[in-house]
Amino acid sequence: MIKSSISITRLDASKDGFQDQLLGLLNREMLVSDEVTTLVKNILKDVKCRGDQAIIDFTNEFDGFGVSSLEELFVPREKLLKSLARISAKQRRALEYAAERIKEYHERQKQSSWQYEDADGSVYGQRISALEKVGLYVPGGKANYPSSVLMLGIPAKVAGVKEIIATVPTRYEEAADLIFAAAAISGISSLFTIGGAQAIAALTYGTESVPKVDKITGPGNLYVTVAKKLVFGEVGIDMIAGPSELTIICDGSTNPDWVAMDLFSQAEHDEQAQSILISTKEDYIDDVQESIDRLFPNMERKEIIEKSLKDRGIFIRVRDLNEAAVVSNLIAPEHLEISVENPTELLDSINNAGAIFIGKYSAEALGDYCAGPSHVLPTSGTARFFSPLGVYDFQKRSSIIHCSATGANAMARTASELARDESLQAHALSAEFRLNTELD
Repeated sequence: MIKSSISITRLDASKDGFQDQLLGLLNREMLVSDEVTTLVKNILKDVKCRGDQAIIDFTNEFDGFGVSSLEELFVPREKLLKSLARISAKQRRALEYAAERIKEYHERQKQSSWQYEDADGSVYGQRISALEKVGLYVPGGKANYPSSVLMLGIPAKVAGVKEIIATVPTRYEEAADLIFAAAAISGISSLFTIGGAQAIAALTYGTESVPKVDKITGPGNLYVTVAKKLVFGEVGIDMIAGPSELTIICDGSTNPDWVAMDLFSQAEHDEQAQSILISTKEDYIDDVQESIDRLFPNMERKEIIEKSLKDRGIFIRVRDLNEAAVVSNLIAPEHLEISVENPTELLDSINNAGAIFIGKYSAEALGDYCAGPSHVLPTSGTARFFSPLGVYDFQKRSSIIHCSATGANAMARTASELARDESLQAHALSAEFRLNTELD
């Protein structure tokens, strides 16, 4: 084994206790202190009671904006368009190219209403309609993410949402023009430069200036995540977001430099990001480690990458690709790269993954920006039951039940019997009132 400047934990799937070791290293339990929960609850309550003024106070306290009115935190469409005009032609082309690809992909996700008619003339079906108002939380922090504006806003627009309100904890200034330019391209209705739990509170309860929404989507920090959990039920939410994560399955056929850089691309998000390599060959893992050590000095976000890989990175040796699939399903990663000779043959074995990148040319970074699918994905193993953000997150479904006299008569005795079995007399009588012996 080679000596490494970045020591990454190694596991062998054939060894006893592997699963327990792996689950321990994944460490996905969201440990939230009582202090954090109490703080978030107080923020939610304060914004609900004091509205705009609470938003101003919290924004000044946490973000240091030094504003005196909510108007200073509102970015009208004219300013969004101004930012769009200020960015370079190259930047604009990149945003518009990505936006078009995202739009094309999500147009295919749109669902249509449907109905069918029974022989007795009754009609049943499902009506699909867009949500009226949605809130998009665009994360900030260690980096700004105009790509997230596109990935959140465009699916909502394609779904037909009438009013799309975005929040981002980034001051409106030329240095952040890309974010606001992306908002202009995405068709966002209004944008507020607020963040944290106070943004979630504003979107949930509404204030004098911020509209109350029906659903909140988008990832954020711990305070945002806790806030979304606490307000769920008052509003809809998309998912609970954790640190970003990437798993790569390799059989040794992919250039190790490519794999190393893919691991870097995940690790540079933040120190909690998790990069995992699963390989059938120990010597290939050594090759990737060598590439990591050689390429690392050229990375700009060295400290973040190093801490992420040392604390959260994992190399896993498996006996074959079937075992690789089993391990990957156990991880249920946000992003999964299947970088093997015949990747499509492994696809049917993958059950748990947010986004699956097939083949060595399908770098996760391409999905982050412009492949088409939204990069807002389930994390922390929630790919077992959550799906990527899509048009369906901004639509709702209503059942259609249109009974004819004949149809109601045919069902009434069954409904009555089941209702009386449940001791619900009024239900039974309601059904029985529709009985018509002339139709028997």
